[in-house]
Amino acid sequence: MARLPARPRRLLARLAPARSGPDARFGARLLTTVAATAAVSVPFALALVLVESQWPPLRRLDQGAAERLHAAALEHPAWVRVLHFLTDVVWDPVTMRLLVAALVAWLLVRGALRLALWAAVTATAGGLLGLLVKDVVARARPHLPEPVAHAPGFSFPSGHAMTATTSCAVLLLTLLPLVPRRLRPLLWMAAAVSVVGVGYTRVALGVHWVSDVAGGWLLGLAVVTATTLAFEAWRTDVGRRRTTPGQGLEPEIRSEHPEPPVGVAEQPREPSG
Repeated sequence: MARLPARPRRLLARLAPARSGPDARFGARLLTTVAATAAVSVPFALALVLVESQWPPLRRLDQGAAERLHAAALEHPAWVRVLHFLTDVVWDPVTMRLLVAALVAWLLVRGALRLALWAAVTATAGGLLGLLVKDVVARARPHLPEPVAHAPGFSFPSGHAMTATTSCAVLLLTLLPLVPRRLRPLLWMAAAVSVVGVGYTRVALGVHWVSDVAGGWLLGLAVVTATTLAFEAWRTDVGRRRTTPGQGLEPEIRSEHPEPPVGVAEQPREPSG
């Protein structure tokens, strides 16, 4: 086999060590983060295109669901009051943001500064991005006879659905390490019920289309994925092991020093039970 000339061989020799150095590892993590974020953003982008193009099957789905749920609401005034309580108090964006704010304050007291920053950035980015997309799309809300509820502003994506998605993800991924393994499914169930439930209330009250709610869920998921991957990249940089969603974002939150110095990765025991 013919050998490469001396000059190209020397160039390849200089480049080879760099491929496994810190810059290369950072580049690989950056590309992985971008690719994963793009992948989870595709469903939202598709939903946005279908909404903007007024795709007939989607319009029929939105209209049919709105009419059926509106008819049910008119027949059951007591159920409407329950829906109002859930959407205006329990799952209201203000309630969700206050819970995240309380979590951030607790993390700061615990000394988990980066985890607090992640939680604050995720919640804030989700809210601002949702408002931006609403103004760009400028989709009108449903107009139904004898409406049982009213809401200001544009319709796509649902701010309630998006805020529930980002807030529940922040609370879940932060608090999971503090809960015994046998009880963790309950946290996942509570988060799922909240996210799905708030979407149902918005459509049942006639202030959002089904596609608005789906768009809020998908955009919220994209935001959480992007910030979580960035946090995982930081964990790798400081010498900590990678985590899974079932473990929570930072298992070290249980330890006395939730953010040990760079290169010192505490491995606290799982809560018993």
